[in-house]
Amino acid sequence: MTSTRSWIHPSWVVVLAGVCAALHVGKIPPALPVLQAALSLSLVQAGFLLSMVQLAGMTLGLVVGLSVDSVGLRRSMLAGLGLLTLASALGGFATGIDALLVLRAMEGFGFLWVVMPAPALIRRCVSAAQLNARMGQWSAYMPLGTATALLVGSWVLSVWRWPVWWWCLSGVSALAWWMVWTGIAPDVPRAPSARVAASEGWRQRLRQTLRARGPWLLSLTFGVYAAQWLAVIGFLPTVYAGLGVAEGLSGLLTAGVALANMGGNLASGRLLQRGWQGRQLLFIGFGSMALGAVGAFGEWQGWGLPMAGRYVSVILLSAVGGLIPGTLFALAMRLAPSPDTLSTTVGWMQQWSATGQFFGPPVVAWVAASMGGWQWTWAVTGSCCLVGMGLAVAIDRALRVVAPRAGQGLS
Repeated sequence: MTSTRSWIHPSWVVVLAGVCAALHVGKIPPALPVLQAALSLSLVQAGFLLSMVQLAGMTLGLVVGLSVDSVGLRRSMLAGLGLLTLASALGGFATGIDALLVLRAMEGFGFLWVVMPAPALIRRCVSAAQLNARMGQWSAYMPLGTATALLVGSWVLSVWRWPVWWWCLSGVSALAWWMVWTGIAPDVPRAPSARVAASEGWRQRLRQTLRARGPWLLSLTFGVYAAQWLAVIGFLPTVYAGLGVAEGLSGLLTAGVALANMGGNLASGRLLQRGWQGRQLLFIGFGSMALGAVGAFGEWQGWGLPMAGRYVSVILLSAVGGLIPGTLFALAMRLAPSPDTLSTTVGWMQQWSATGQFFGPPVVAWVAASMGGWQWTWAVTGSCCLVGMGLAVAIDRALRVVAPRAGQGLS
């Protein structure tokens, strides 16, 4: 699928829309101290504000994926960007936590409607030879958006009041909406009978997705990856504060770790394009995450790596671990039960990713509180890596019994 109405390739428009959606996920952490002071938020309320987006994904990812398959890819993405624009604009006028929580839930729905149709839209926009590379680039949307929000949000909040940050992102979402409207060709119109069949076929797509082995394996693997990645990224500022790192430098270092994840995202597509197997990339990703966690958090009789060594270790964890999501998105093209269930499969993956992100940080925090420090964090993340490696073996076996689909360019 191509478009003559935009100077940028439609597949890049999809990637930029995903980055825009990720900005809204990452806009809360730099604003929390300001919100707590301005709205007198308790720590528990702040925690709910952080987790509300993931709660939407954890409970409704599959449902939204089903709706995308029925409504249409481009229409769903436009609806999501419109919802993000509206919710963020209204959020700037909020005067209490209740309104912010409701609007945060709306942003969660908007985020899902943007990211669910993205892989299927990219498949429509590029040739088979470009597909693996572009899926790797797509998987970078979350670390790029998160790191950008950490860096830009801190600067905006240091100059203006917090509502300005909300309104700025509302404007960015409106711009992304216009880019999708002008840069991506409309969904192919369906005959009335086809629309009825599509709306009535959600049960069949649901059964196809949940009865197939592939979507479960991909989703569980995404879950164990996301749980440990967010747990490490989320608590890095706290860990650095305990090591005496200044607050400004801590934010910069954390953003650098998030950006490093993009390297693995981009490399996954290129390596798959060159003939690397998915199992190889998943093993390398999980193995590096395990080693990085040991270097970053491990201690023996009070001895651990110096600060520079710990930072290199966490960069390794994030950068090479970034091979995992790019590989999983690419493999979804083959392990989705049918082309019509790709968005549903991605929705199931997103639901388990959100589940991992919802539960991973509390588990790591509980272990740290129980052990009196972060030195056993590697045991939690290492356990996730072992589970991920086992799932990688199962994914490889599933791929061997799935005939390659024509035009998808995966080996």
